[in-house]
Amino acid sequence: MTDLEKRKLELELRSFTSRNFERPSECRNLDQIRFYVQELCTKIEEYRDRFNYVPNWAYSLLAQYNAKQNFMIHTEFRNIYR
Repeated sequence: MTDLEKRKLELELRSFTSRNFERPSECRNLDQIRFYVQELCTKIEEYRDRFNYVPNWAYSLLAQYNAKQNFMIHTEFRNIYR
């Protein structure tokens, strides 16, 4: 895969995420985070299977959503067991 093809795929994925996802820091609902994690995992798998290439920033974005999800779960448990 050429650098130009990689760049095109990166732009396509970035456009998809910016249109359809909120930033992890702006998410306020655990179900919303779970939906984004699932959708992003599906896209990552699609890119890996179809193109044998996934931009590194996609994994970084997934890590940010997972961190936000873990924080929200931790906060929820802490509030329940006080």
